[in-house]
Amino acid sequence: MTKISPSLLACDFSRIGEEVSDIEKAGAEYLHLDVMDGVFVPNMSFGFPIIEAIKGKTKMVLDVHLMITEPGRYIKETAAAGADIITVHLEACRDAAATLRAIREAGVRAALSVKPNTPVEAVYPYLELTDMILIMTVEPGYGGQKLIPETIEKVRTLRRELDLRSLSVEIEVDGGITPENAGTLVEAGADVLVAGSSVFRAADRAAAVAALRA
Repeated sequence: MTKISPSLLACDFSRIGEEVSDIEKAGAEYLHLDVMDGVFVPNMSFGFPIIEAIKGKTKMVLDVHLMITEPGRYIKETAAAGADIITVHLEACRDAAATLRAIREAGVRAALSVKPNTPVEAVYPYLELTDMILIMTVEPGYGGQKLIPETIEKVRTLRRELDLRSLSVEIEVDGGITPENAGTLVEAGADVLVAGSSVFRAADRAAAVAALRA
């Protein structure tokens, strides 16, 4: 079944506890937490205190996306804060293999992400070290963008490679995901859909989650 990972970046931060509870009740399995440093991407968000605060309030999988330079510096701290999955960017790592190993050694699922302009084949050397690959379907940094159509073929290409190798690695997509394009992404091979505005800003969030899954 397709998993839905609403992006906390789109929530009302003045009511963060209520927002998280509401998303869980709406049926989301994952909660996507974008940690941004203002260097790797042109925006800043939140860090360990927010992850720690959320950890004790939900049973959802905390899907932490480190959009930061040299994320290997903060793997232990991110795991200790409560992350269940830690995603790092191939473009941000000096040694991606070592960073992915460190994530697994911390007892957390390891994920690797690539930006829209990075060929998906660049992740192939690391597939055995990952539990998930995140394909960015917009340029990372800001919510509310439209999906870049060319990224859908990257999902198809990666799915074929994973099937060829018989690897049970999840494919996650993030950026501009809506009920109108979710079906195409799932057909292409996506397992996890990250959605911010289309869930958090919906009048009926349970219906929004169901629409994405449908």
